[in-house]
Amino acid sequence: MGNRAHEEGQEKQQVPLLTPYKMGEFQLSHRIVLAPLTRQRSYGNIPQPHAILYYSQRATRGGFILTEATGVSDTAQGYPYTPGIWTKEQVEAWKPIVDAVHAKGAIFFCQIWHVGRVSSTVFQPNEQAPVSCTDKGLAPQVRANGVDVAQFSPPRRLTTDEIPQIVNDFRLAARNAIEAGFDGVEIHGAHGYLIDQFFKDQVNDRTDQFGGSLENRCRFALEIAEAVTNEVGAYRVGMRLSPFANFMECADSNPKALGLYMAEALNKYGLLYCHMVEPRMRTVMEKSECPHSLLPMRKAFKGTFIAAGGYDREDGNKAIAENRADLVAYGRHFLANPDLPKRFELNAPLNKYNRETFYIPDPVVGYTDYPFLEETA
Repeated sequence: MGNRAHEEGQEKQQVPLLTPYKMGEFQLSHRIVLAPLTRQRSYGNIPQPHAILYYSQRATRGGFILTEATGVSDTAQGYPYTPGIWTKEQVEAWKPIVDAVHAKGAIFFCQIWHVGRVSSTVFQPNEQAPVSCTDKGLAPQVRANGVDVAQFSPPRRLTTDEIPQIVNDFRLAARNAIEAGFDGVEIHGAHGYLIDQFFKDQVNDRTDQFGGSLENRCRFALEIAEAVTNEVGAYRVGMRLSPFANFMECADSNPKALGLYMAEALNKYGLLYCHMVEPRMRTVMEKSECPHSLLPMRKAFKGTFIAAGGYDREDGNKAIAENRADLVAYGRHFLANPDLPKRFELNAPLNKYNRETFYIPDPVVGYTDYPFLEETA
């Protein structure tokens, strides 16, 4: 019997994703991260009690999980039923969710975002124009469910002296997240939203100190990083970046230079981690073959490096084994398999995800009704 247990122990040792890792002052028991996933079930932009079950289902002792993207202000919204963290009521609503995740022994960060021009007047206070680095509009896009078409309103270009106000919104959102009990925050600098709009030269057409050169285009993100780390401490701040993606018509002519510059610049602020989306994920929908790699960014960044984008068990293990990442974030698989770490440990089959129910506002369907292993056995 002892030998059998020993062999099982050996087997677990050989699963790189299930090895412990120290991320700053957080002791993780494995390297499988719940990626930030928009779920559109926060009615009135307020997190709901059903999110308690959703997040705690996916929490494990020593696991690291991220919230869905959470708005930093009333101008930050671009989708129905997404949560915010700019009001007292929102902070209070997050508390029981955070408590439930902590009760399972997990580490929980809040991803804070501003959508910029990926919005319409419907979502804006007084039906004003969405704000961005530019006044260039966005063509209608097929939504991530592959069915609905989203329409966007032409944005209003932020003036130079309005930018500190947005930076301050991120700072206050970070403070609110800590007040709600979160262990830290992830600044959303990816996927065509406001920070990414500033980064990318195909969108940013400014002539002030926030446009033109690479340094200028990165200034907005770094001012946010500075404000947020000053507010809550760098040891609990990460940033998500997708230099190679062109989601929401947000592309750059030299994504590798952008990724490298940001990886090095974030070192100056001592950020806990850098969370980067694989170049193969050109859009949110599909993987494509691609010559680029995150390796130069991985080598340049001094803190924890999290890779995301189309990973399965096998290539996640490979990324850890080959030291291409410290942690791997899983989205769709974790959404459909609340016990993903357990399934990876046992190499058990995965539930199939149903894209049609990703973004419906139902409090259960496609949200907390995906079965656990023992229920499928």
